Amino acid sequence: MLTWKNLLSTKRVRELFGGATSIRVTGDATTRSAFDQDYGRALFSTPVRRLQDKAQVFPLEPNDSVRTRLTHSLEVSSIARGLGERAEHFIAEKDEWVSKNRGSLPTIAATCGLIHDIGNPPFGHAGETAISTWFEKRISVFESFPGSTIKEKTGTQFAQDFLNFEGNAQTQRLLSSLQILADKYGLNMISGTLSASLKYVVSSDKRNSGRADSKKHGYFASENDLIKKIKEEVATGDARNPIAFLVEAADDIAYATVDLEDGIKKDCLDWGTLEKRLKKEAKGPLLDAILKATNDKIRPAKLKGKAHEEAMSISFRTNAIIHMTLATTAAFETNYAAIMAGEYGNSLLKDSQANALTSTCKAVAAEYVYSAPQTLKLELMGRKIIWDLLDLYWEAAQLIGTNAKWPAFAKRAHELISRNYREVCADHIKSADKAGVPADYYRMQLITDQVCGMTDTFAVTFHRELMNG
Repeated sequence: MLTWKNLLSTKRVRELFGGATSIRVTGDATTRSAFDQDYGRALFSTPVRRLQDKAQVFPLEPNDSVRTRLTHSLEVSSIARGLGERAEHFIAEKDEWVSKNRGSLPTIAATCGLIHDIGNPPFGHAGETAISTWFEKRISVFESFPGSTIKEKTGTQFAQDFLNFEGNAQTQRLLSSLQILADKYGLNMISGTLSASLKYVVSSDKRNSGRADSKKHGYFASENDLIKKIKEEVATGDARNPIAFLVEAADDIAYATVDLEDGIKKDCLDWGTLEKRLKKEAKGPLLDAILKATNDKIRPAKLKGKAHEEAMSISFRTNAIIHMTLATTAAFETNYAAIMAGEYGNSLLKDSQANALTSTCKAVAAEYVYSAPQTLKLELMGRKIIWDLLDLYWEAAQLIGTNAKWPAFAKRAHELISRNYREVCADHIKSADKAGVPADYYRMQLITDQVCGMTDTFAVTFHRELMNG
């Protein structure tokens, strides 16, 4: 049974590994909780800043009113905080620990909403696919992995980490080691925050498509020890942290609505088509209430053309988020006992009255927005760029920690990789045998670390400079 006393642990990563307790600035302990400190650490971090130039749907978008991954993350953070506040109000009536620590749960939810996409490579989910397919086409790189056949080698967690590359797992890596501040523990966040940020609770070789918390992997082999210690500290075992359900719902609510709004701004979709599909596939009291509120807000303005289209989409987004949030809260309360027992394996939105609305919004976005020619063209360009950059960096990375003579080109490529990432890689390779991890695993992580750390614009510009001089 999960308990909030454990779930809201403020023990930081450094302490989990036997290090010293973090030193607080004089007076800080009386004004800011550990949960607030984590939010600040996330907000001021480099990976969060990079989100301003990473695509939400439309890569390299010149229209600054269309969302980037940063604006999406800020919106998810806001929705997550709201859900956290509602959940905390409900829980505090039953749990004394939550009642004594009011404000902790919504702050964790807001932090997790802010950081949930920092591990994504350039060009969004298309970038994840590009990394996976690069490794699929180079199966021989796994030759040094455990196993007597290539099938056994590629079935290991080490290989699956790359063959099914996952930005959520890269997020854990960024938070705990790559974003170097004072030592090797990254942002040195508290266990309560990191546990809630773990959207998927299994490793890449144990994925289960039948459960929302296991259909993808949430961490890499390089973070196995960290995740084990966090799970032990907050006592979740193999269960998902209850706050993670709220953050997942916040993400779904955001992109199910705002991507349609951006699609209308980009002329990929019109309001009439969206409204018709909603009435056909999501009809019911919930949709009726949303459409009535939307029309009541916009009709008096008597707008026409593009102005009317955009105003309707904005009003719909606003009202849909309100009702989806209420539906998610109700689902959380209904399933609370199963969640705290570690037995709940679905998503809150799917179990809510907003399921039909959410599903229809996502289906319309997939048909009209994500498959728009300008989106697909840029995603294809992104794949070419990522493949070329991985080729470049692999030529250098495979020589790290060996006695082989470095060709001039490989040496130059090596020098172009982030010094922080190179140092992390070199340290891992030195202890690879002791850790039971193939040295090549860390070399592969170096090149994915480097590519994932790029913004869309940087990747395009850097690639152009390399290819065209």
